[in-house]
Amino acid sequence: MSKVKDFFGVRRPVIQPKLQMIANGDSDVNAVRSELCGSIKVSNAKLLRSIERRRREGDIAVDGNQVSRPPPRGKLKMIPGDIIANVFVQLKSGITNNKSVTGQRSRIGDLVRAQVRLSQLPDLAKNRDVVYVELGETLKMPRAIPTYAMENEPSPDVRRFGTKSLHRYGEDVLIGLIDVEGFDFSHPDFLDENHETRFMAIWDQAGTARPPPKGPSFDYGSEITRAHMLAAMKNKIGIPAYDIEPQSQMVEGSHGTHVASIVAGNLGICRKSPIAGVLISLSDKDLDRRSSFYDSTRLADAIDYLVALAKKEQKPLSINISLGTNGHAHDGSSSIARWIDTILSTPGIAVTVAAGNAGQEAPEKPGDIGWMSGRVHTSGDLPAAGLTTDIEWTVMGNRIVDISENELELWLNPQDRFSVSVRTPSGEEIGPVEPHQFIENRRLKDRSFISIYNELYHPANGLNYIGIYLSPNLRAKPVIGVPAGIWTVRLRGLEIRDGHYDGWIERDDPRRIDRSGKQEAWVFPSFFSPRSMVDSSTVSSLGCGHNIITVSNLDLLRNRINITSSQGPTRDGRPKPDVAAPGTGIVAAKGFSNDGQLWMSLTGTSMASPYVAGIAGLMLAIKKDLSAAQIDGIMRSTARPLPGTSFSWKNDMGYGVIDPEACLKAVLRIKSSPKDCTKRGR
Repeated sequence: MSKVKDFFGVRRPVIQPKLQMIANGDSDVNAVRSELCGSIKVSNAKLLRSIERRRREGDIAVDGNQVSRPPPRGKLKMIPGDIIANVFVQLKSGITNNKSVTGQRSRIGDLVRAQVRLSQLPDLAKNRDVVYVELGETLKMPRAIPTYAMENEPSPDVRRFGTKSLHRYGEDVLIGLIDVEGFDFSHPDFLDENHETRFMAIWDQAGTARPPPKGPSFDYGSEITRAHMLAAMKNKIGIPAYDIEPQSQMVEGSHGTHVASIVAGNLGICRKSPIAGVLISLSDKDLDRRSSFYDSTRLADAIDYLVALAKKEQKPLSINISLGTNGHAHDGSSSIARWIDTILSTPGIAVTVAAGNAGQEAPEKPGDIGWMSGRVHTSGDLPAAGLTTDIEWTVMGNRIVDISENELELWLNPQDRFSVSVRTPSGEEIGPVEPHQFIENRRLKDRSFISIYNELYHPANGLNYIGIYLSPNLRAKPVIGVPAGIWTVRLRGLEIRDGHYDGWIERDDPRRIDRSGKQEAWVFPSFFSPRSMVDSSTVSSLGCGHNIITVSNLDLLRNRINITSSQGPTRDGRPKPDVAAPGTGIVAAKGFSNDGQLWMSLTGTSMASPYVAGIAGLMLAIKKDLSAAQIDGIMRSTARPLPGTSFSWKNDMGYGVIDPEACLKAVLRIKSSPKDCTKRGR
């Protein structure tokens, strides 16, 4: 057992535990890990070709954590330089010098966005201006549920609110979209009266067809300008405009196009708004995932790009993000949440986020596996020292080879001290690990790996933190997945003043990766057993930001919240989600259609969030200097409760269903001059 404070030869926990663990894997290890971890990528082309060759030959034999014991006395082994990581670096408060930290790309306040080779981490750790270094959180592919029936064009009135004279349908507001699968800018739903697209820019973060945007932190990807799009639409050879100006992702029925249609299509809400999209490099192709980033630092870049564009155009900005993260403490203290909250301190900017689709706790019908993504939260209390509690963590394991790196984070109050031990499905005991201790990359009897960290006073929020990572052994032949069954996490109270804890599992998107010899290799989500699962606080950690508007999914036909919609509150008890909006069976544009069908229906909080982003846009069109806090407050105060409920906040619907007309009228009241009542009663 080694102490965290000795790691990297410094006497403070500067490097986040997960980043420590990654740094101690060799290049082959991290080349495979990069398929699943959006914040690291392979920069060595030879290594990429080698991994691809071994994939084709069924010889993927790389374990998720090669090192079976931590470096002696916390010394770091030689770290390879061909793996690059995206990180957030928290500086000491009040550092005003302009000296850049290692790999600095951009900075907001005391928070730096950096890109470093793993071999540069010791330099960051030794910098006395650095409080801690946090790995970017992997962004999850949105999993909207399609309706396969042919859909007709929506009614012109389905998403029309107020009069054109009131807000000009968002003509004076920029709508920003951060999404995946491509934006079909030439779809009829985005064409103005001159048959020209209302998209003014698309930044494709994985694109290569055009130069990147201008700006020091935007020096990658491809920017497609409105001039490029208009020229492509005027071609005389009958080729779709998006084939002339291609994006790195152009998926039929694309998520990004559908979302854009809801918020700013001609049959959407902000029907006159200029639109700007940022396409996150989140591909289903393994090679693309290994050689690109799709993490929360890219999200920070995307927001910075849209803010700069709105400033250039001198327009207020409403941004929709229908992507999510599930790491960290779900209290708004993650780096990306604080980055966005800092930006939202400037009036005239709103950010709306989908709450997530992790609300389901049990199958609704045979074959329904949506509940796997819903059993991701646990909580409980240890009332006194000497008492224990067990958390049951179910892993799919190697019934089909699961190459996931299963991750559980527990957060507890700083006045408490817990020890933690883990029992494998076969009965092997690991631990106990006491506060300020860790086990890193220990090989178990079945030859898979485990890492356990027990930290005091996490620098982001002052809480105590326990992290547990279960890793497969892909170096073995055949591959050894994480053993299937229930892993029991035992917490023991050492010093108790409060005793409460919360825990979350980092979700995996279920998907087939490839074959490994004669077996299929998959990524599967792990989940808590019914005994340990607590059906609350499943809102995406991104949606836990203080001034971010978080939206749940209303099933308008049934007049209830959709069973899949994630629930609040945040870990620190704040009311998230804020409001609910229609998100079930939503008909909007079908992008990149190959069958001539221009419309399709999708279900998810991804569809509810742009509805609210559109209302925020109309509110900014009436009063452009509204703050994000004001917009959120108006939406909360005017929301309508569902039948049988009250005006009090509910963990699945927030303060109620958004009322667009009431929101706009409330903004008009703010815009008008206040009445002088000093003479009343004289």
